[in-house]
Amino acid sequence: MKSFTEYLTFNLPARMAFENITPQVERIVALSGVQEGLCLVNAMHITASVFINDDEPGLHTDYKKWLEGLAPFDASPTRYQHNRTGEDNADAHMKRQIMGREVIVAITRGKLDFGPWEQIFYGEFDGRRAKRVLVKVIGE
Repeated sequence: MKSFTEYLTFNLPARMAFENITPQVERIVALSGVQEGLCLVNAMHITASVFINDDEPGLHTDYKKWLEGLAPFDASPTRYQHNRTGEDNADAHMKRQIMGREVIVAITRGKLDFGPWEQIFYGEFDGRRAKRVLVKVIGE
C-alpha cells in the first residue's frame, strides 16, 4: 500500500471565508500515484474546517449568515467564557465544530470519486494568520 502526504497552507485575510481547494487536492492525488484508495483532507487548526459541498456563491453566503446566527462573533468576554482567556475567537471554535474537521474521499482510477457538484472547501473562521491542511492519500 502507498501513502503520500502533503500540507497546504492558507492565510485568508477575512475572519470568515471559504476557499475551494479541490484543484490542490486533485494535484496531490495525481502526484501520489494511487489509483484505488482514499484521500483524507484535514484542517489542522481548531478554528478552521474542511467540508464538501457545492461551489455556489449564494450557498456560501447562506452558510456565513447561518453560522453567524448560530455563533455570532463577539470579542467581549460577556457572551463566551473562552474569550475570558484573552482570546476573541470562541465563535470560530463553534463554527468549526458545526462545519467539520475533515473529509475522506474515495479515489477511483486515480481520480477523486465525487458525486454531482461536490467540491472540497477550506473554511476559515478566525482568519488573518497561516493555517495548515493535511492531505494524506493511501491506497494502491
